[in-house]
Amino acid sequence: MLDKSKIKKVVLAYSGGLDTSIIIPWLKENYNNCEVVAVSGNVGQADELEGLEEKALKTGASKLYVLDLTEEYVDEYIIPTMKAGAVYEDYLLGTSTARPCIAKGLAEIAIKENADAICHGCTGKGNDQVRFELALKAFAPELPIIAPWREWDIQSREEEIDYAEAHNIPLKINRETNYSKDKNLWHLSHEGLDLEDTGNEPLYDKEGFLEMGVSPIKAPDEPTYVTLDFEQGTPVALDGEKMSAKSIILKLNELGGKNGIGLIDIVENRLVGMKCRGVYETPGGTILYKAHETLETICLDKMTLHEKQRLSITFAELVYNGQWFTPLREALSAFVDKTQENVTGKVRLKLYKGNIIKAGVWSPYSLYSDELATFGESDYDQKDSAGFINLYGLPIKVQAAVNKKNGK
Repeated sequence: MLDKSKIKKVVLAYSGGLDTSIIIPWLKENYNNCEVVAVSGNVGQADELEGLEEKALKTGASKLYVLDLTEEYVDEYIIPTMKAGAVYEDYLLGTSTARPCIAKGLAEIAIKENADAICHGCTGKGNDQVRFELALKAFAPELPIIAPWREWDIQSREEEIDYAEAHNIPLKINRETNYSKDKNLWHLSHEGLDLEDTGNEPLYDKEGFLEMGVSPIKAPDEPTYVTLDFEQGTPVALDGEKMSAKSIILKLNELGGKNGIGLIDIVENRLVGMKCRGVYETPGGTILYKAHETLETICLDKMTLHEKQRLSITFAELVYNGQWFTPLREALSAFVDKTQENVTGKVRLKLYKGNIIKAGVWSPYSLYSDELATFGESDYDQKDSAGFINLYGLPIKVQAAVNKKNGK
């Protein structure tokens, strides 16, 4: 058991949302009026950072660190995951990739501040508690972790709102719009309320539900073309303009959102064992995954592509399960980087009412040969296939002979 009397300073992962807003006064009430240092990791949540310092200080924090992690998040987490082709049950791992990045920054501040403990606002039902704590164990293994949802008597988001109102904590939500959301530059997730009934259709066209784009129904009647350039699997240019991967994602978010790209409604299998329903908006990421996958079809040989596809499932599970800082994830990333040495070229896509349609792919390393694949004349000797089939089918022929001999 944690000796609360020894906790004088706590570093809190702070978003300014419902959970972390009430945690500051709760910590002071339950941990001997300890000093609370709030830390917010900026991974592209944009307007959610506005007024954050004032709010943190008003609710009892001694200070607020806002860490700009956007470039690090893109270059060291998003792009390696995208290059791996990692997808967890149709989910492009928007929250999963952000948590280890934020937790690493949180641990660094905790060490700098000589804190006695680290606190997060993750619930005991979700995946994020695991993601945060496994990353914290990698960078600050000696520091105890406080998880209020595993201690307090609050049982629901409605009770959290009651607590906030009783302590005069300002909130940007109300009881009617109290979706549980997570936002960064890669995605936005929606959980709770009407989505908890799997029979309910998401309110895509309701004002204020979608934030990163529109539903396909409201998308333009004319398609939008985009061209992406890659070098060794990393996006380097959009529509002929060189820019950082971060800038490319932000621009693709705009283009994809406008065309209703990247909406998914899934019931996923959480790490803790239960199923959970969520709606995700990932406009730019969906386009980027499709473009990269398209380029790989002409740049990777069959065996490498197929093995990479198999390992992408393992990669996705590691990321989803909070095991980013593990030898296996690092080893898989090394494998992925090797496969990407020739994944260089250009991809053109057509965006239309929620659809991404391939419109051309080119690479100096393309393994596609129109001379070999053509239905017209070529240097390919079709007679060679007979010997290949005889050898390839030899085990089947032998088995058939044995079966016949034994009356099967």
